[in-house]
Amino acid sequence: MKENHTIRKAIMDDIDRITELEALCFPEKEAATREDFEKRLKSYPGHFALLEMDGMLISMVNGMVTDEEDLADEMYSHAGMHRENGAWQMIFGVDTHPDFQNQGYAAVLLEFFIEKAKKEGRKGLVLTCKEKLIHYYEKFGFVNEGISKSVHGDVVWYQMRRLL
Repeated sequence: MKENHTIRKAIMDDIDRITELEALCFPEKEAATREDFEKRLKSYPGHFALLEMDGMLISMVNGMVTDEEDLADEMYSHAGMHRENGAWQMIFGVDTHPDFQNQGYAAVLLEFFIEKAKKEGRKGLVLTCKEKLIHYYEKFGFVNEGISKSVHGDVVWYQMRRLL
């Protein structure tokens, strides 16, 4: 991994690049739409972390904050469910451009997001992932809570929780 990267929060001007990265990382049934991202950016721009290198968006993490303990499908499209002072930082996506995967960029962003949630006084972070990624998130202290109630994109998801 190259060291000349920067991490920053998203702004509305990033919408095209964010939507493009999401489309590269997730199948259409699972990917957030431009409209979803617009709603999210209006409601909680501070809960997007973008990693850029030489002006290119390499990786991003995003999600809302809530007092709900479990990640629910309606959170993906209902940005109004965000509660800035909520206990739990949800993670909706960890996206890394395919040309830069397996080089540590997602790890840098996850560690950044975990530290940010600690500083904000959250109880922890919650995400859902496919079975093949359980071991990856366990490296960051996430614990597999089993199959999620989520049916987002008609996929079997596992809920992972990281207590702070």
